[in-house]
Amino acid sequence: MQDLTRNTKAQNIRDVIRYIQRFQNAVIVIYIDDEIIGSPLFSSHMRDISLIHQAGLKVVIVPGARRRIDQVLTESHLEWEFKDNTRITSENAIPQIKMAAFDVSNIVMTSLAAHQITATIGNWVRARAKGVLEGIDYGTAGEIDKLQANAIRNTLDNGFIPIFPCIGWSSTGKPYNISSITLAEEIAVELKADKLFFLMKDAEIKKGNFIIPEKIGLSEESQVPAMNLEELELFLQANENSPDKKTLSLLSTAGKACRNGVTRAHIVNGSSDGSLPCEIFSELGSGTMIYSQNYGSIRQMTQQDIPAVLTVMRPFVEQKILLPRTDYQLLEKINDYIVYEIDGGIRACAALHIYSDNQAEIAAVAVDETFSNLGIGPKMIEFLIKRAKSRNVKSIFILTTRTSDWFEKIGFRSDKTESMPEERKALWSPERNSKLFRLNICP
Repeated sequence: MQDLTRNTKAQNIRDVIRYIQRFQNAVIVIYIDDEIIGSPLFSSHMRDISLIHQAGLKVVIVPGARRRIDQVLTESHLEWEFKDNTRITSENAIPQIKMAAFDVSNIVMTSLAAHQITATIGNWVRARAKGVLEGIDYGTAGEIDKLQANAIRNTLDNGFIPIFPCIGWSSTGKPYNISSITLAEEIAVELKADKLFFLMKDAEIKKGNFIIPEKIGLSEESQVPAMNLEELELFLQANENSPDKKTLSLLSTAGKACRNGVTRAHIVNGSSDGSLPCEIFSELGSGTMIYSQNYGSIRQMTQQDIPAVLTVMRPFVEQKILLPRTDYQLLEKINDYIVYEIDGGIRACAALHIYSDNQAEIAAVAVDETFSNLGIGPKMIEFLIKRAKSRNVKSIFILTTRTSDWFEKIGFRSDKTESMPEERKALWSPERNSKLFRLNICP
């Protein structure tokens, strides 16, 4: 047990080092909800953002300001209303809105300064009036027209953290109130950000709060750790009548960002201390990640992958789900193995062994438990079945002690162990009591 704990700690350290190397100079955009800015954990989150910046990541911050704007307008006896989540006010309210937005940005900048991080508030957003839609005059509400991307990149390259108040300016210098959430999404798309974060109070996408479609995996805490864009659409359809419109809107925005080139978008629970670095540096973290279909990839195993593959296999060997394998055994069959790589790390492996009588075996299927809800196992099995078909294999078999239900679901049927090729029978151990399941390909 001590060795297992030591190995786990060592792997965690390797993962953090690899993630820092992988995301050096990566751009991450963080939307901080105004409820977080007013919470006891705000200073802790700002410390974490400072550490993330010091680790070499390029950070952009977009703070929400709705509550502060509400407060300033109320104190000034100015009225407002919301239509489709857009604030509508008269022209004389814009000075107070602008003041409130910059107040919040200054709070963020001051907190970063306390951690020796230099930040700057800029007017990098060009906006236009939202205008009159379906007879409704949206007054001071604006829409983003253009982002000064080169100026933002120069700010990042110079080591500063740019902070974006929810104000945009027209070409003539007229200010408009714009959506901070939309602004964060558009900045992430424009900068081709690696990650977009929405740091929200009590943001938990889990069973009990929402209807979870069967296809979407859950963590041990019944939370949705990740969804690809296809799964996201299923989730939104299943929950279209949910009263939590704010979270559904955030998920839609996250999906839009990923469809437009952002690699990953994360809904992060800001009520949990350390949630941001956890989300970045500890695999799938503690929030919910939305990712595009090209997240992670299957490729042929190389000799350099062998230590990582053995690490992925180790827990399954210890549970006697997989047979132990050595470096030499993997190297000897290196062309049979495929791996699933995410962020430069090997997260799963599998093999297709083809025998002389034109049978094939799918073997050594192992998926890092942290990533088990991403559907990686089925993707690799599907890949190997296609590979077997391309090589004119007549049937594929698998020996398993625990996963028979899943293989039956995709068309494998129980068969006798005597049907194995002779060279595989020589390696088979009756003590394991593995069951054989077969998928016929060619008649």
